[in-house]
Amino acid sequence: MNELLALWLPILLSAVVVFVISSLVHMLLKWHSSDYGTLPNEDAVRDAIRAGNPAPGRYVMPRCKEMKEMASEAMKKKYAEGPVGHLTLLPNGMPKMGKYLGQWFLWSLVIAVVAAYLPAHIYGLGHFHARSAAKLAGIITFIAHGFGTISESIWTGRPWSQSVKYLIDAALYAIGSAVVFLWLWP
Repeated sequence: MNELLALWLPILLSAVVVFVISSLVHMLLKWHSSDYGTLPNEDAVRDAIRAGNPAPGRYVMPRCKEMKEMASEAMKKKYAEGPVGHLTLLPNGMPKMGKYLGQWFLWSLVIAVVAAYLPAHIYGLGHFHARSAAKLAGIITFIAHGFGTISESIWTGRPWSQSVKYLIDAALYAIGSAVVFLWLWP
């Protein structure tokens, strides 16, 4: 615990650096703006979804309640006819960007705590270990921010090109965090 107290400044600054890099990537570079397409009949799809009145959550279509249903002719037909997809529905209303940004910062802070704790536990505090500790903190940051996107491509059909972009984002976050920990390692 004393290690984390000694690392409070690089932890906090690492989370801030990740937040700033993320903001620059999304608002200035806007290279994720092409990640989502628009349905040609968006209004009709919205009307159909609204008519079903589903609660916010994750949905898959077609949905099998049990794996053995996959072998049924009816389910095979649904898959062949399409569409096949995953759908995330949020609560109605304007997105609460303040809430999302707050959660993103808190998540970045949690990652920074883990990225500080493990190198401090392995190498201890001391400037002669700063380079090794910073490398490990960067690796932890990269894994924590980047590897989830791979699962999304494998299981939910996120295009691999988008996952590559998110991995590049994670690499930028990792570099920023590593520099902070190298600079401020006690």
